[in-house]
Amino acid sequence: MINHQDYKFLTTDLDPALLSTPFEIQTRWHVITGAPCSGKTTLIDLVARKGFQTIPEVGREYVEREIARGRKLDEIRASEIIFSNVIKELTLAIERGSRPEDVIFLDRAVPDCLAYHRMHGVDPNIILRDCFHHRYASVFILNRFPTQKDCARIEDDAAAEFLDEWLARDYSSLGYDAVRVPVLPPEERLAFVLERLAEQGLI
Repeated sequence: MINHQDYKFLTTDLDPALLSTPFEIQTRWHVITGAPCSGKTTLIDLVARKGFQTIPEVGREYVEREIARGRKLDEIRASEIIFSNVIKELTLAIERGSRPEDVIFLDRAVPDCLAYHRMHGVDPNIILRDCFHHRYASVFILNRFPTQKDCARIEDDAAAEFLDEWLARDYSSLGYDAVRVPVLPPEERLAFVLERLAEQGLI
């Protein structure tokens, strides 16, 4: 099991020259992100029940699929660098296979991988260009609940705090005006997100 002593917590900023890369495709996609145990899955499930198209978190689905095949979590995440790259490639593939003109809610997106690379001591700039294939219509960052580990989650509080900070910094660096979603009951969080999107004519 990984604890905070195994994290590298790299604080490398994104390369200003690479940040000038133009986005290839404008989308109507809305990103729901946040540190582990921020309630993303619950919110995405509620969004889906409202009839919107959603894409579940790639990392969680990958881990649960591999566990169902008989692999153990420690085996799946034996190398966090390899794991992070697998998730990045899977996320890219899913986004490339999605229609930019469709309104879609994503549980995490490619830029999330920047913070995870940092956490494991990898320069995020090596994957920064991958963040410019699609531009998202909006980004919501959920404030987190106290960390609880589950079958897919192994991050501790130090890691969760690091991810919370750098997710916000990275999306801002990429030009997104990310909206912070406060800790509220799930239905109120759903209303918070949908009302803001409706006000902007995005849904």
